Amino acid sequence: AVARSVGHRAARRGNARASRASTLYYRIQRKRVNTPSRPVMMSRGLRTSLIGQTLATRTFSALRRVSTAPSAAASMPGRIPLFINNQEVDSKSVHDMPVLCPASQRILGHVPIATAEEMEAAVDAARAAFPAWSATSVSNRARVMLKLQALIREHTQELAELLSSEHGKTVDDAKGDIFRGLEVVEHACSVPSLQMGETMQNVATGVDCHSYRVPLGVCAGIAPFNFPAMIPLWMFPMAVVTGNTFVLKPSERVPLTAMYLAELTRRAGLPDGVLNIIHGTHDAVNFICDSPHIKAISFVGSDAAGSHVHHRGSANGKRVQANLGAQNHAVVLEDADPQAVVSALTAAAFGAAGQRCMAISRVVLVGRAAACLPELVRKASALKLGAGLEPGSEVPPLNSKQAKERVERLIASGVRDGAVCDLDGRNAVVEGYPNGNWVGPTIISNVKPEMELYKEEVFGPVLQVLTVDTLAEAIALINANPYGNGTALFTRSGAASRKFQYEVNVGQIGINLPIPVPLPMFSFTGSRGSIQGDLNFYGKASVQFYTQWKTVTTSWKEDSVMNMSMPTMGK
Repeated sequence: AVARSVGHRAARRGNARASRASTLYYRIQRKRVNTPSRPVMMSRGLRTSLIGQTLATRTFSALRRVSTAPSAAASMPGRIPLFINNQEVDSKSVHDMPVLCPASQRILGHVPIATAEEMEAAVDAARAAFPAWSATSVSNRARVMLKLQALIREHTQELAELLSSEHGKTVDDAKGDIFRGLEVVEHACSVPSLQMGETMQNVATGVDCHSYRVPLGVCAGIAPFNFPAMIPLWMFPMAVVTGNTFVLKPSERVPLTAMYLAELTRRAGLPDGVLNIIHGTHDAVNFICDSPHIKAISFVGSDAAGSHVHHRGSANGKRVQANLGAQNHAVVLEDADPQAVVSALTAAAFGAAGQRCMAISRVVLVGRAAACLPELVRKASALKLGAGLEPGSEVPPLNSKQAKERVERLIASGVRDGAVCDLDGRNAVVEGYPNGNWVGPTIISNVKPEMELYKEEVFGPVLQVLTVDTLAEAIALINANPYGNGTALFTRSGAASRKFQYEVNVGQIGINLPIPVPLPMFSFTGSRGSIQGDLNFYGKASVQFYTQWKTVTTSWKEDSVMNMSMPTMGK
């Protein structure tokens, strides 16, 4: 069902082991350019965007092979289907949005805005599937996850290329995106232990008590654009392995990766209706918040959207976990290894063009640690901007033109308010990609907490530099910030590290690690303004979120005596 990688096709044909991008390049030219004898020269931008289109088309073709939708319904080439009841469904909506390659602005496909009837159909499919799926043995649910993780591993390369084409991030970074999601799938395989209940014999004479963790019913997820694989894999695997059914709304900017994952779940043996995918924007979000049949919502995204989902979903009696914005600080003490600090900060600030909720967007240099700023500027200035599918690219484009405009506006506001732009990534140019959403690595020093630049989550390749005299001042600065997603400290001092760990009010702390994202046997524990809801993503907290307690008290006694008093079971 899922198309084989181009590299395997080339091997079967006996071709030389060329790079995947080059192989796709020549295949595209043979099909789309009228040069039967030899390929013509194309710009790198056109070549890469056509590769993205081909990857998207291959995904459409793989999905279409098993679709039950009438072919006449596919009125627009490359229109992305919905995924309902384990089938691809062509939306009847007359409204859609283009999925754009961030490096070239070429259209990879069109994502429909699902109609109300189609969204209801997705929930109905999930409701219908729940009784049988929740009654499936926990071991068999785990076996589906075992098959899914194997399929994700098998198809990582083509999945990474597809993700890169629609999001923009480099292929290597896309593989990291997939792998961090894969780890959650692997952890879901241990659900027989994770979902264990509690029991006690003889809580009273002849009375036993058993508590079970049982699924909620239909759950839903609203995923952001910046991690097209990882965030959906944070959500639906833990939900379905605990016996729930699921409706996923991926970001309308990056729907192809989620559709590919859905196809892999089908191949893994996930039954009809257990996972469903709808596409849309505000109406789809509100539908999820309002549907009386959806019991819990997982959300990752912006402050405004997350607060809306938490408020509206909670008002309708749903469980909601919402991961919101972040402003992550790294603190550098004078005794830290300067080379290790510079390398770590460069990767954490500018990787994925800063479009990570755990990116380091602010560095606090303590005392003489400010001396590392020139080397940090030098290291960042040497990074290579480029399309994600281009070999050697290190900093990809931003995902949208709106994001680029916002980042450039915030850089300008910082300069206007008195900050110093030590490295300016505005007006960046990448050969072959004149229409890309380019902002190069940017370093701004002399930043103050009262500046608009500091108060906003930039979500771009911008590192703000602040200076203080002591570790205590750095801790106070971080604690005064409303967010609590992540922070890091670079030092050789165990005493300073312990002070930082105990005094800083942030949910995830790295010591000599810039991006301290916990592995799935723990939970993602952002705090304060970075989360709404009291249960975190993945780990034990995820099992708690997607299940509820059911307690059974049993009495089997040889004699039965009527007692009209309040039953205390104290004897």
